[in-house]
Amino acid sequence: MNLISVEDALSRVLASVERPVETEHVPLAACAGRTLAQDVSALRDQPPFPASAMDGYAVRSADCATVPKTLRVIGASAAGNRFSGAVGAGDAVRIFTGAPVPAGADAVVLQEDAERSGDQVTVKEATRPGRHIRAAGLDFRAGDVLLQAGLRLDSRHVALAAAMGHGELGVHRRPRVAILATGDELVRAGEPVGPDQITASSLPATILMAERAGAEAIDLGIARDTLESLDERIRTARDAGADILVTLGGASVGEHDLVQEALSRHGMDLGFWRVALRPGKPLMHGRLGRTLLLGLPGNPVSSLVCAVLFLIPAIRALLGDQKAADDPTEDAVLGADLPANRERQDYMRASLSFQDVPVSLTKGPERLMLPVATPHLLQDSSMLSILERSDALLVRPPHAPAAAAGEACRIIRLERFC
Repeated sequence: MNLISVEDALSRVLASVERPVETEHVPLAACAGRTLAQDVSALRDQPPFPASAMDGYAVRSADCATVPKTLRVIGASAAGNRFSGAVGAGDAVRIFTGAPVPAGADAVVLQEDAERSGDQVTVKEATRPGRHIRAAGLDFRAGDVLLQAGLRLDSRHVALAAAMGHGELGVHRRPRVAILATGDELVRAGEPVGPDQITASSLPATILMAERAGAEAIDLGIARDTLESLDERIRTARDAGADILVTLGGASVGEHDLVQEALSRHGMDLGFWRVALRPGKPLMHGRLGRTLLLGLPGNPVSSLVCAVLFLIPAIRALLGDQKAADDPTEDAVLGADLPANRERQDYMRASLSFQDVPVSLTKGPERLMLPVATPHLLQDSSMLSILERSDALLVRPPHAPAAAAGEACRIIRLERFC
């Protein structure tokens, strides 16, 4: 099977997501990070009544066209406890921020612009209709659609939904992502390590990435290099109703790479297994019934780069995110010279700095504050310490010519995913 491009691979992965996962209704306090399954419209106006924007006195603006003007204070209006009467000619009502404006009043005089004496107040500054009043429906009206399906919710959205009158929202359930590391050489983090073994570092990292993307991660642990061990974990994933099964390592074609064979025994429909990227060429994709399959490389950096490129978009597609296929890259400037690239798309670990740099734009030279991406000298796919010190992946297209420091480039910020 020939190498396919990153773009083609991602397109195939997302095309294999048949539909978003089911909807469930969740209280607002539990909605952070969840993805809306349906549009949300306001159930009421906000504010639901004309409200005072300041502490002061509710008056008729016609009474205060010329000042000073002395008015009779006939009551008070506070937030949650409105004045039930009406403001007539020569009247004023003491009012506090957020309180309903009484009938008959059309302006609020600031308390510092008035002088109170008993049941009288002297207005010292002229006012006008609507002054310091928030009109009913100023923020939104009942029926306005303010939150759209596919939106990933944060505290701002939750606050708005509450103001709209909602106590819970219809969101997609968290996709179940089963994650399985493979290899006799692996042990769990914190467990004793034998002389020929290493820690399965990409297992907890991939779990965290999946959960941050909005999934419910199922930790399948480590399968040994036997078909029996792999069969047991695959059955566990299927019994758990996994929407995605992610394997880490073992997806190539070496004598000890048994993942493809084990999945084939369960009826896997193989999509592809080699992609023209670095790091991460031995990437496998397919389906096992209703379960999407992603076989990520065993090298820890390769597996995490492939998780950024393919696993997170797949999770977002399952959540109904209309932007799942959006390009995650952004403009930057090279901080070092680079040689010509070969046939694979390269994702180089890089550090970012920010400088006022000249950038050649279509309308002529400009100076912009853009990130400057400086790739690390060592790019070995096993070196996690370099990944930890990196802010971004510097994307080099296949067959890109040599580039000099100061030229434009594209990056993916790791903080968005990791």
